[in-house]
Amino acid sequence: MEQPTRTLHGLGQSLWLDNITRGMLGDGTLLGYREQKAVTGLTSNPTIFAQAIKAGKDYDASIRAGGHTDPEAVFFGLAIDDLRRAAAIFEPVYQHTHGVDGWVSLEVSPLLADDTQNTIEQAVALHKQAAVHNLFIKVPGTPAGIPAIEELIFRGIPINVTLLFSPEQYQAAADAWLRGLERRHAAGLDLDVASVASVFISRWDVKVVDKVPAELHNKLGFAVCSQIYAKYRALINSPRVQRLQNAGARVQRLLWASTGTKDPNASDVLYIENLIAPLTVNTMPEKTLLAFADHGKAERLMALDDPTVAGTLAQFEAHGIQVEPLAQVLQKEGADAFVKSWRELVDTVSERMGAAA
Repeated sequence: MEQPTRTLHGLGQSLWLDNITRGMLGDGTLLGYREQKAVTGLTSNPTIFAQAIKAGKDYDASIRAGGHTDPEAVFFGLAIDDLRRAAAIFEPVYQHTHGVDGWVSLEVSPLLADDTQNTIEQAVALHKQAAVHNLFIKVPGTPAGIPAIEELIFRGIPINVTLLFSPEQYQAAADAWLRGLERRHAAGLDLDVASVASVFISRWDVKVVDKVPAELHNKLGFAVCSQIYAKYRALINSPRVQRLQNAGARVQRLLWASTGTKDPNASDVLYIENLIAPLTVNTMPEKTLLAFADHGKAERLMALDDPTVAGTLAQFEAHGIQVEPLAQVLQKEGADAFVKSWRELVDTVSERMGAAA
């Protein structure tokens, strides 16, 4: 019997791992996931790196050898070293899919979430420093991030737009990607600039769990995803995108993120089994990947026009929950959580640098 992860991949969805540690790069774990579990890419964020660096001594020698006095610069050096190794593991996937898949991701500093110009400058610098073609730079889809995304796509930097929650936030990110490509087209530049748009899901359900009756638990995330998926399909079918594809562009793929189940009473593969769609990515925590490989079912694709969504959203509205206002809160909270992780990360690196001095 085929492993569920292979079945899922066969349905046209990419499975990425939402984790990175120096240990999994060195002991063959990540390579094993590629070979045995059809994992074809990887995402990282400040929280993931903070946990990896705090968890042990894997990074201490590199911190000592860093030669920098700035802990932020030391961290980016560590992260880029790890991501280069991960990118090399996924290089055969990148080559085999002609650059559609096989990507790894590095986030700009969360302190820049409201700073367009410095986001652009840091993204360009990180991409240049890494010098790896299958590395996405993650930029948040915040109001200040949107113009940065347009400019970075125009400059040819592959972008993973992160911290998207709602249909409107997704649309803003897709429009920024489109404008960047249209500017490249007008300038006579190559249009092969990859991008993904990362939509965070489980946080919707966590946010409203104590505000709605049990029958509405774990329903809001899926309703929002259904709306976003419809927008994504409409985007792919739009003349605007097809004109660019005719000139050599590839579509900005939709990526489902925050897909670990937070509700102990729900299935541990809830956000994998119900979000299967071709030409999309699902990046999953390691625990969720292993659970899905063990007992997940890849049986049905997402419906394009789910007739139940409007009714579900109406039920939430009856409890005072409106998608767009709440999406703004979730995006702000997500950005704040990454800032907190970032400060922990920089403090940890600083401490280790001090110990090494």
